Amino acid sequence: MAVARARGFTLIELLVVFAILATLLSLAVPRYFSSVERSKETVLKQNLATLRNALDQFHGDTGKYPESIDDLVKKRYLRAVPLDPMTERTDTWVAQPPPADSGLAGVYDVRSGAEGKAADGTDYASW
Repeated sequence: MAVARARGFTLIELLVVFAILATLLSLAVPRYFSSVERSKETVLKQNLATLRNALDQFHGDTGKYPESIDDLVKKRYLRAVPLDPMTERTDTWVAQPPPADSGLAGVYDVRSGAEGKAADGTDYASW
């Protein structure tokens, strides 16, 4: 009478497969997270460019700067205040006033309210 052998994987085979998967994940995961950070930085740069362009258009049309970033939406220079991808909020933008010697008031420039440094070593708040 022949003994039926159970089919399946041995513990050693499973450990080898898990070791291979762990090695592959240890290579892939850091690259994934660095690409996510780079994409957030790219979106931040684009959103800052969009806000600055709207500020310039507002100033060109009216001869003054808006009192707040929300005025750009109210006057339809923007559909909505862009999201700061680093803080994932729309209310963390930091409005910068015009130079003191210009005699103007309002929002002259915007900066990110995000803390931390970019991949190039600069602060997000200095962009």
